[in-house]
Amino acid sequence: MVDTLDLCEKATVLAVDDTADNLALIAGLLKADYRVKIANSGEKALKIIHGDAPPDLILLDIVMPGMSGHDVCKTLKADPATRDIPVIFLTAMSAAEDERHGLDLGAIDYITKPISPPILEARVKTHLHIKATADFLRDKSAFLENEVAKRTREVSAIQDVTILAMASLAETRDNDTGNHIRRTQFYVKALAEHLRDHPRFRAALTPPVINMLFKSAPLHDIGKVGIPDRILLKPGRFEPEEFEIMKTHTTLGKDAIEHAEKRLGMEVEFLTYAKDIAYYHQEKWDGSGYPTGAAGDAIPTSARLMAVADVYDALISRRIYKDGMPHAQAVGIILEGRGTHFDPDMVDAFAVLTDEFKTIAERFADSADDLSRKAEQLKHLADQPA
Repeated sequence: MVDTLDLCEKATVLAVDDTADNLALIAGLLKADYRVKIANSGEKALKIIHGDAPPDLILLDIVMPGMSGHDVCKTLKADPATRDIPVIFLTAMSAAEDERHGLDLGAIDYITKPISPPILEARVKTHLHIKATADFLRDKSAFLENEVAKRTREVSAIQDVTILAMASLAETRDNDTGNHIRRTQFYVKALAEHLRDHPRFRAALTPPVINMLFKSAPLHDIGKVGIPDRILLKPGRFEPEEFEIMKTHTTLGKDAIEHAEKRLGMEVEFLTYAKDIAYYHQEKWDGSGYPTGAAGDAIPTSARLMAVADVYDALISRRIYKDGMPHAQAVGIILEGRGTHFDPDMVDAFAVLTDEFKTIAERFADSADDLSRKAEQLKHLADQPA
């Protein structure tokens, strides 16, 4: 493949020497097979190299007035734009130490003067072939990196769409609007980012984990799809037996996500967080929550974050059957729940972030149109045969 590429277009060789006879000799030997450019000083060579069409290989004399070949080579190798251009030194300095010094500067070969035509032609051909191979592999690697990045973006987008589609399915049957999903996502992210340097959470809340929490947070109420409409859509307080049924949305959510994992035949990390959030987000720090009565650190970090986010949003949000609570009053209730309902450190973080929570709530506020559409959705569901 590389040989075919070589045949498509002549490579460019730059010869740099302060002696006109040497330049004429090199040009005469190579011009039949390559495009040959010449420069009689290091300074002129650099202008050509940094032009629109840099050479594929440089034949570089060492001893020249002004800028030496060594200086030119140092300059080229220090610049990412030119460091991969192969340099062959041409010189009468044939001592082993001279060759070692030239190779240490980054040259790939060393041809002594007087120039032997067969050696020059063979070395140029060999090193241009090596460069063509290296360029091909470099381009192939860059192409594959771009493809991997593209596929990664596509997979991430598919995950996002799948999560939002699943969350929206639950939202269509619930009194919550779609903005509730967005608000709780950003509340969770704000809390997690504030706590990521906290000694208790440093290991758990890494940037990749925070990103997965943000992705999976919309699935916290996915289990509500399994709750009967007569309970889910009830505008008033639940009867005890109704509340027991309502509480099963946590288990239904976990089971739905586990089922999805089994269908995939593998565990997916972001679904693990989604499963924990769905199952445990109604637990309380003091163990009085549901469905398991877990307490303290036995409740997953993700679910403890969601508990703060979900309760705050439930308090401030307008619903078809109620007005939203003022921000300050909702903040007071969250602060009162420190160490009973909520993780104390998370409440302390919330206390610092109250203005940010308010900003998020205002950014994704439910409009009158949102509530009207939700009312129409629920009316349609209520009109369906049981």
